[in-house]
Amino acid sequence: MTARWERRIQLAAHPLTYPLARALARLGPVVRVPGLGVVVNDAATARAVLTDTDTFSKAAPGSPADLWTPVLGRSVLLNMAGPDHAQLRRQLSGLFAPAAVRGLCERVLAATLTDMTRRLAGGEGVDVVTEVRRCAGAVIAELVGLPTHETRPTARFDEMFARGTEVTSMVRLTRRGLTPRQVKRARTVMAELTAPAVTAYRAADVRTVPGRMRELGLTEDEARGAVAAFVLTGTETLVSFVPRLVALGIDSGWLARLTNDPSWSDAVVADALRYTVPSPVMLRGVAAAGRVGPVAVAPGDRVVIMTLSCARAHGPFDPERPHPAELRQLWFGAGAHFCLGMPLALAEIHAFLDAILDAWRQVGPLVIRERRAAARVLIPGYARLVLGRPS
Repeated sequence: MTARWERRIQLAAHPLTYPLARALARLGPVVRVPGLGVVVNDAATARAVLTDTDTFSKAAPGSPADLWTPVLGRSVLLNMAGPDHAQLRRQLSGLFAPAAVRGLCERVLAATLTDMTRRLAGGEGVDVVTEVRRCAGAVIAELVGLPTHETRPTARFDEMFARGTEVTSMVRLTRRGLTPRQVKRARTVMAELTAPAVTAYRAADVRTVPGRMRELGLTEDEARGAVAAFVLTGTETLVSFVPRLVALGIDSGWLARLTNDPSWSDAVVADALRYTVPSPVMLRGVAAAGRVGPVAVAPGDRVVIMTLSCARAHGPFDPERPHPAELRQLWFGAGAHFCLGMPLALAEIHAFLDAILDAWRQVGPLVIRERRAAARVLIPGYARLVLGRPS
């Protein structure tokens, strides 16, 4: 059941690219593919590439900069490298300290998650995808300074998610950048999504994250770019991962086990991240001549790290099997570009999982009443996953 649904999710999102990725994985740890780049299917090699920032850059041609610099400018974590990137990370790091993000989640998500638990315990069917989108939207709204006390905040969160997905859905693995028409549209969308952050920044309101960024010494462009990165990467990945985590937990029996022994929660989340791989591909541009395993590379080459293949090589979903050192948290990156928002993502994930487990403990086992894979999305996931008590 677990493997069948995960394959269905991958094929619904990428009916051509997913089979290609699995076929390339069978060709070896590193393979040069004309028109695509140097493809890495091995975790140890992937980690070596990610940690060698002199040779492999996020700002060189072939890297994410090709996609995001025309849309967001140069001062964005997604496309920066070197001392400027390190300085921006240092300035932002305090905002994502574990204690800070736990407090943010408790403040922003408590009411939504309590209501979800109540409805599940009362016998209602609950669409996990919708609930996660509400939660991720509320957190992003807090980050960008968007008011969350509106009459219909859920509608605003849904709109934010749809607009962000509109931009990410333009990305194609076989194309290094966006077309001029796509760039124009993406700029318009991102300007609208980050407008509240600019307002909060200019108001110097330290109750908002953009206001605190100003207090930390970030420029307006840096603050806007950082917020844009959070919108693009922090919403869709969570809306993809959390429903898949819940489905994996139910299909495998691990969710029932967690209700009695929550000490396994970290291991379950970690292996679900490994098995689902919310960042299935990572890109780097070659900045200096070097090697990727046995393959020689030169400036202008693109390195395509198939994180999905690296992680899936470890086998089926099994939280009891430790991850080898080269694989640990590879889906969050490695080295200087390790995901700054990881503590926030984990705080949101665990808050949601705890709410599901609370409902389970109150009324007994929950089942999946309905599920449907999302079609033609950048990050594979469910379009709908309805939980409830057994009929």
